[in-house]
Amino acid sequence: MSADADFADARHTPPIPPQPPHRPAPTPAPDEDPQTTVLRRVPADPTVPAPAAPSGPATPPARQPLPPAAPPAPTVPPAPAVPPRPATPPGAPPRPRTEPPAAPPPPTGRPASFRDTAAFHLAHSEALWSEPGDRAPGTPPPPDHGSPQQPTWPSTPAAATAAGAVPAAAPRRPFPGLAGRRPAPRTLAAAACLVLGVGLLGGAAAGSWLTDDTGNGIPNPDTAFAKGQDAWHTAPVDSLFPRVVDGLGVGPGGADRQWTRIAVAPDTDCSAAYEGPLAKELAPAGCARLLRATYVDATRTSVITVGAQTTRADRPGMMDLNARFSTHNLATRTDLMPLPLAAKGTPAADFGPAQRASWTIRVLTDIPVVVYAVSGFADGREITEPQPAEAAAQPGTATTPGESGLGHDAKDLADKVETTFRTASGIPAQPTEEAP
Repeated sequence: MSADADFADARHTPPIPPQPPHRPAPTPAPDEDPQTTVLRRVPADPTVPAPAAPSGPATPPARQPLPPAAPPAPTVPPAPAVPPRPATPPGAPPRPRTEPPAAPPPPTGRPASFRDTAAFHLAHSEALWSEPGDRAPGTPPPPDHGSPQQPTWPSTPAAATAAGAVPAAAPRRPFPGLAGRRPAPRTLAAAACLVLGVGLLGGAAAGSWLTDDTGNGIPNPDTAFAKGQDAWHTAPVDSLFPRVVDGLGVGPGGADRQWTRIAVAPDTDCSAAYEGPLAKELAPAGCARLLRATYVDATRTSVITVGAQTTRADRPGMMDLNARFSTHNLATRTDLMPLPLAAKGTPAADFGPAQRASWTIRVLTDIPVVVYAVSGFADGREITEPQPAEAAAQPGTATTPGESGLGHDAKDLADKVETTFRTASGIPAQPTEEAP
């Protein structure tokens, strides 16, 4: 049985046939027994003289029978010469070779017939079809078990003539086109343009930061103040007084509110005819322009007039005006309530001074604007005890402005207009600056 059967799976082994009857093995001849050593007489060297015969009668030795001559060994025709295989393509310099590692000893414990199997010859025939340099990195060369059928491929014809020449593994060559490659001029030009573009953008950003913007994204205070002074005629009316204002959770008890614009007054000068006694208190800051608009809530129950007066004061002048309103509580005085804008043919047609229920006044200091709002009922009912919006919007207020939501209407619409003017000036909304 061959070695393949020794390693076959037991499940696929065919049944063993019955053994034939025992026959005595023929006795091999002495010359045919591979385990018998046949000794032959060594012929005498003709160049060496024979030893002298001893004196006296000599007894001739008994002649020993000569063993039969051994049959001549069969001659094996020499293997055809294999032409040398070049290791490198024509025209390329030969690759350096290094000595392969020593072959490991042949495995032990295998049957003697293992070398006669096809698997053995297939596993040890790599040298016939591949060069040592073509093996994967880290793969050792095939072991040499002394088989005479494994020829050695010389790398060059000159190396083939050297006795005992052993091919060496070729070193790994770099990927073609990468070694010593210089960047193309187009690549250098693109890199230079990229660096130049980044420098220009950085310079522009630095210039913008130095002139207009600060590090936290808020514009320069002087720039924002100047923009706020011109917002009344540079910003569209719909951006300063939106047509519809949504207030999510700003009503009494966190209810949602919505107001619709029903009237817009033309821009005008500041005078007592439009602002009442409040115009006198705002006169120290100077009046540049006055804008007003009136809104109605979604239930058409309340009406609110919102005004924004742009002053001529500088930043210190607005700071002084805000301090005077806070010190003397001018924003909470009933006689300084703003006048409403009653537009004919609208729900605010009967909105007069007697219908005012709640109000708020804000003197801003980052832009030269004073924002105010005043609210009342749309049915024209008179209010005998008006209340400031900040007090009427407090939870649990039992007054008419507080329970009806008129304080929320005045406060929330003033907050919205204050935000729109700050947005037109290029700055985000700031906390409301108002007198207590």
